[in-house]
Amino acid sequence: MTYVLGVDIGGTKLAAALVDEAGAVLGSATRPTPPREVMRALTDLIGEVTAGGPAPAAAGIGCAGPLDLAAGTVSPVNLPSWRGFPLRDAVRELTGLPTVLAGDAQCFALGEHWLGAGRGSTALLGVVVSTGIGGGLVIDGAPLLGPTGNAGHVGHMSVDPNGERCECGGRGCVERYASGPNLARWALANGWTPRSAADARELAQDAADGDPVALAAFERGARALAGMIASTAAAAEVTAVVIGGGVSAAGKVLFEPLSRALDDVAGLAFVRSVRVEQSTLGVHASLAGAARLAWDHLAATSARPGPHDAR
Repeated sequence: MTYVLGVDIGGTKLAAALVDEAGAVLGSATRPTPPREVMRALTDLIGEVTAGGPAPAAAGIGCAGPLDLAAGTVSPVNLPSWRGFPLRDAVRELTGLPTVLAGDAQCFALGEHWLGAGRGSTALLGVVVSTGIGGGLVIDGAPLLGPTGNAGHVGHMSVDPNGERCECGGRGCVERYASGPNLARWALANGWTPRSAADARELAQDAADGDPVALAAFERGARALAGMIASTAAAAEVTAVVIGGGVSAAGKVLFEPLSRALDDVAGLAFVRSVRVEQSTLGVHASLAGAARLAWDHLAATSARPGPHDAR
């Protein structure tokens, strides 16, 4: 049996697993992301996963961005110790394996397309709604990465050109309206009084209990997400959308107003027909997508003609 190594790197958690061609996991491990010496922690994690097991044939990495795909470098906003860090080459040197890299949200979309709620979709948009909002597109089974590897940054699509200034420097970005911290920020500014933690989890609970400000915050965020989904569907003829991340755990508090908003903002028939689902893989989606990256890389390289095959 052949396996690949999948690696998922985020601001709070590092994860790695050996994964076979059907998506079954032989062994996996996680650990918190340290504020410094992230590569040392990643080295220990990979060593733990691969110790005593079969040697993997390739490695796939999903990492928070932005990144430079051509150079193989990453500069995650929530990992300040990594700026232009040569992650792909570092893992390749560590493991001796062919190594491929993509954004963590792109891997989320690829994982859901392979094993989750987006399985079999011809054109899938994966959206991670959490501390920020990330996204990825899978078209005809292949991730759309873009020239520098940053395609799918749907959280920074503008849904209101006259709207609030975003942390990225833009204006009216989806993330400013629908990310967890911004849902809570707006609710607090409009009279929400949390019982304990002023975060999106408590806001969702209060919305489920009927708190009018909490409900309004989710209505506002869902409308921004709907505008982004409708625009992406119009541009790329997306047929399915899978939403994950911590905020998606709000369930119907998020998805019911999102459905209503989509009915309102989507006009063309092919845009209105988009199917929106909640992630079924959850926190494992990006790791599955990283493994799928590695399997696709193996398939592509084995199909290339060798020096004696070219004609």
